[in-house]
Amino acid sequence: MKRGDQIEVLIEEYAFGGKGIAFQETENGRYVIFVENTIPGQKVLARIAKKRKKHAECKLLKVLEPSELEVENNWQEISGAPFIHVPIEKQREFKLSSTLEQYRRIGGIKEIDGLFDEYIASPLDFNYRNKMEYSFSTIRQDLESGEELDDEFALGFKSRGTWWKVENLDKADGLFDEDFENQLHLIRKELEKSGLPAWHPPKKLGFFRHLVVRKSFAQDKLLINLVTSSQGLKKFDRTAFANFVQELLGDRLAGLQHTINDDVADRAKIENGQNQLLYGEPVVLETVLGLDFEISMESFFQTNPKSAERLYSKAISYAQEQFDLKGEVLMDLFCGTGTIGQIMADQIEDVKVIGVDIVPEAIEDAKRNAERNQIKNLDFYAADVGKFLVEYPDFKGKIHSIILDPPRAGIAPKSLKKVIDLGAKQIVYISCNPATQARDAIVLKEGGYELKKLSLVDQFPHTSHIEAVGLFIKED
Repeated sequence: MKRGDQIEVLIEEYAFGGKGIAFQETENGRYVIFVENTIPGQKVLARIAKKRKKHAECKLLKVLEPSELEVENNWQEISGAPFIHVPIEKQREFKLSSTLEQYRRIGGIKEIDGLFDEYIASPLDFNYRNKMEYSFSTIRQDLESGEELDDEFALGFKSRGTWWKVENLDKADGLFDEDFENQLHLIRKELEKSGLPAWHPPKKLGFFRHLVVRKSFAQDKLLINLVTSSQGLKKFDRTAFANFVQELLGDRLAGLQHTINDDVADRAKIENGQNQLLYGEPVVLETVLGLDFEISMESFFQTNPKSAERLYSKAISYAQEQFDLKGEVLMDLFCGTGTIGQIMADQIEDVKVIGVDIVPEAIEDAKRNAERNQIKNLDFYAADVGKFLVEYPDFKGKIHSIILDPPRAGIAPKSLKKVIDLGAKQIVYISCNPATQARDAIVLKEGGYELKKLSLVDQFPHTSHIEAVGLFIKED
């Protein structure tokens, strides 16, 4: 075998991160093959992405034979929900066992079973997302024949393992708003009638690029952003499109925006560019644990707000488990738009909350939402977490508790040591990647912080993702 080869294998085991494991017997012993987004019992076609002496890492191309664990349903299959046919109870088994193993293997925490608190399921098994990004392409992957078709007008999701071809989404996929996704094909046909082309990813040409939709569960409303290039802009009747969407969605349409983005990079931030509001408001309101949060297209916000309520409630209960926080100073690091900081400031009597994030726009959102919720006992700072103490030395020795919610990559060791230097009595560490939390647990232990409790939160059913909340207490 070599890199780029396509191979057929039978998946026998499940590993953390949604990787199925297959084995091949060789003259040098058993060779391990990891295939992303697969489960035991599936026979799959995969492409070798990395080859090592004792194992290979592969990309899934196609499920040739389903597992006996899978069940039929009516959702349209998409690559973003690889486990949609696996019963939610079985998904839980896979996620729980493989995640706890990360703490044993990476973090060296052999007693993790005794520290494990609970597995917190998502309140909604389906249609839980509040944001979805759909792509246009002139190259369409036909779902029935499996052929790649050119000179098409496709709107949906990128075909598994590709960046250039799109599969039309013709009905709901089980992750986002069902009613909207069942109408998406009507939007596709309306835009196709304009005569303007969809984006051609390899050539970096075309007009229609993305359709981004945000949903407020509290309002049951949708905020839509049509992203195009400027190629042929004068031929696009924005008023007619706005009227069509209003008629299609009725009172559910909160706002419709048009963004012109001529950055040809495939991974460029979609919202970048010249923006025009065609209808309604540029924001929706979401309610989390009794507080209202204003969300724009650019805002970072928890993708599964119903599950986020359970995540934040667990973090708050951990923060108050061993200490009375009344009158204490609590620091919310990597605070984003300040959701959990505001909830804590609202729920914990006489606590002072300091929110820190490096993104100025997120801090502005946080300040605006705190004002909306009339929360006074918190301050937000746009600063690098690792440099915060240098810029604001007055806080040294005054922080009682820290809420830590870093990005998937975790925290750089130097930054984590600066967090430890704050000298807080406890750290409540929220992680969207338990593997990096397990790694960081080693540094925290060296800094005097012992993991006392751990809960897992399933915010993304039908995917490999799982979040963790850990309580770390500073030992005397």
